[in-house]
Formats: sequence, C-alpha cells, structure tokens
Amino acid sequence: MLGRQMASIQADMDNWFVRHIGSLKTGIRVVFGMVWAIDGALKFLPGFADSLPDKIAAAGQGQPGWLQPWFGFWSQTVSANPAFFTTTIGLFELAVAFALLFGFMRKIAYTGGILLSLVIWSVPEGFGGPYGPGSTDIGTGIIYAFVFLLLLLINATFGPSRWSLDCVIERRWPWWNRIADIRSRARAGEPSSPDRTGALV
Repeated sequence: MLGRQMASIQADMDNWFVRHIGSLKTGIRVVFGMVWAIDGALKFLPGFADSLPDKIAAAGQGQPGWLQPWFGFWSQTVSANPAFFTTTIGLFELAVAFALLFGFMRKIAYTGGILLSLVIWSVPEGFGGPYGPGSTDIGTGIIYAFVFLLLLLINATFGPSRWSLDCVIERRWPWWNRIADIRSRARAGEPSSPDRTGALV
C-alpha cells in the first residue's frame, strides 16, 4: 500500500515537471539573468576599478611558473586603465543579463556568455586558485560557462522559445531564428510559428 502511494506521489511529481517544463526552463534563464545583472551592477561600485589590478595580481600568486606570464600580462594591461576594463566587463555582463532576462539573441548571448565566463575564470579568479591544500573549489566562472552550455543544449533540443523577445521578433522577421536559435525551423521541418507548448528557454 505504502509502495503504491509513493509511486503515485512520484508519478504526480514527474507529471508536474513535464506539464510545467516551459515555465521552469524560462524561469531558470530569468533567474540566471538576475545573477548576471547583479554581477554587472557590482562592477560600477566605487573602488571596484582600483581593486581589479590587485585581484589579478593576487590570483597569480601560488600559480605554476608557466602561468605567471599570463597573469603578469593581464596585471600590467589592466593596471594601465582599470576603469576601462571594469566598465567594459560590467557592460558585457549587463548585456548578457538583458539577453537572459528577455530572451534576446539567445544563441549569440549564450556563446558570448561562455567566452566571458571563461575570461573571468582564467584572469581575476585565477582558474579557481592554486589547487593546493587551501583550495576549496574551482571558481564560479567555469560553472557559469557550463550553465551557458546547457542553455545552448536546451535551445538546440527544444527550438524556439515562446516566452522570449526572440519569439516576438521572429513572428515579424522569420530569418531572426538564425540569430536566436541553434537550429533552423525550416531546415528541421518545423512549423514557422513557435512551439505551442512554449516549453523552451
């Protein structure tokens, strides 16, 4: 009896996830966009630009010798004009946040997000720090890159998203899906209108 009740509860939960897959996936994209919006806004706090060269120099400490030229290059480059670099990074992060929040140019935004995350991970985060006894994780940048990769895979798997600015644009200009989506609906034999389930990110 208890086993059947547990199986019924599990089936109900599974059905709930299936029924709400569209809103769940869009919700994940939007929440991730909020994280990037906060990251971008923090770059404009007073004093952040002045601290960036020190962060990069600190990230290089304890790294293997063959990585020292990498951190030395970035430390000197950023020190020349830290305000330019922090403003540029902040604007890129806010652009990624906008794309995530509103579902705009998703394919390009996700690809750019992967590259930006890897730059953040490999420079100010120092590849997560030296992997010695005091290291506790590999840094957040690489995790962000994997999340963007998963969003790309979701986009490729499920196609156009009903809850996105891209969907609105595609209704007027169907060619926009080449910018917004991994696959072309025309090539995949899909209908010209977005999926009615709306189950998409």
